[in-house]
Amino acid sequence: MATSQVQTVSSAADKAKLALAGVLVVAALAGFYFLGKQGPLVQWGSLAGGLAAACVVFFLSETGRQLIAFSRDAWREVSKVVWPTRKETMQMTAYVFALVVLMAAFLWLTDKTLEWVLYDLILGWRK
Repeated sequence: MATSQVQTVSSAADKAKLALAGVLVVAALAGFYFLGKQGPLVQWGSLAGGLAAACVVFFLSETGRQLIAFSRDAWREVSKVVWPTRKETMQMTAYVFALVVLMAAFLWLTDKTLEWVLYDLILGWRK
């Protein structure tokens, strides 16, 4: 990743921005519940507006900028991945299903063999 610097100290302004974002989330939720009698449009509008404002404040903080940088780096790494073709995916899926069927048959055969040995030969419970 391009941004591998570790920073543990944040400024007072950054902490204030994060606190303001938290207050805006709480205010948005409170507005949603307190404005229930005003109608659903006002109720949902206050929730959406408060959450949007909280997101804007969060992304203006250093933590928000780091999250954006991390997301860009992650997207860049995902674009470097060589994804399998449809044919390769179908072949691997068929191999997995075949292995599951073989394992199920093996476990069933083992179970029936042990059942026959224990119940018929050793204990004699079956007729």
